[in-house]
Amino acid sequence: MNQQYATATVTQFHQFDIVAPCLDPKPVMTSANFSIRPIETLNQMSGFAPSAARLRNPAGLREEILPFTVRLVRNEEALNKAVQIRHSAYARHLPVFAETLKEPEATDFDDGVVVLLAESKLDGSPLGTLRMQTNQYKPLSLEKSVVLPEWMRDRSLAETTRLAVTNEKTGRMVKVALIKAGFQFCELASIDVMVITARAPLDRHYERMLFEDVYPGMGYIPMKHVDNVPHRVLACNVGTARARAATVQHPLFDFFYTTYHADIDIKGDLAYAPGPNLVKNDYISSMLAMYS
Repeated sequence: MNQQYATATVTQFHQFDIVAPCLDPKPVMTSANFSIRPIETLNQMSGFAPSAARLRNPAGLREEILPFTVRLVRNEEALNKAVQIRHSAYARHLPVFAETLKEPEATDFDDGVVVLLAESKLDGSPLGTLRMQTNQYKPLSLEKSVVLPEWMRDRSLAETTRLAVTNEKTGRMVKVALIKAGFQFCELASIDVMVITARAPLDRHYERMLFEDVYPGMGYIPMKHVDNVPHRVLACNVGTARARAATVQHPLFDFFYTTYHADIDIKGDLAYAPGPNLVKNDYISSMLAMYS
């Protein structure tokens, strides 16, 4: 088994100079009821093979060990850790708004929403978090500020919000790992398009990860769910992301698509039978039932 420890690969995050469109201009088929893709489809898309209890790395896929784990928030302790790092990160850049983030938000408990948490293997401290909000049950948070373009209205969407990471050196790697986990979640949940709002200069990071403007020419738009701070709205077609990254030989292609990270365990989490889960809802339960 070929195992490697992640070191410099993701520290290239701020060095990308590749910008390419990630949105597929052709219409895509959208499931009517936000169903989970069949196991066979997941195998073809991600290269992961399911077992009775867990989805494992198939033979021949390079493995990389991270100094942290990324998991779904499933209990109050984990949610409190996510809130802790969320507040800490926002306090560095938006201190006034951060005062409203000292406690869990109502959206954290909504149906169709999951919170991801990155924790240090050394001491269990929180290193990063993000929240994935789907449009299965209600409009996305960004729709409080903008009207979705027509091509997005009949698609299954997931908005990545409250992305926050530690200010330590490992923060860059944590950020990329969280986004990889977000894409894994989107594949499992049959999401067509991942959407994110980003203020300057963070928006450039997502451009380099092949996200594209949803509203070309509009620039930065005040977002009500981020204290009216101007953000760009960026999106990436989940179904074509891998092919596009391969075409441009993206620096993170191997990290995202050809390397197995057991420490990023979204699928493994979903493989276990339902247990105590602070954000448990019909949406999560349907995923869990698939693997039980």
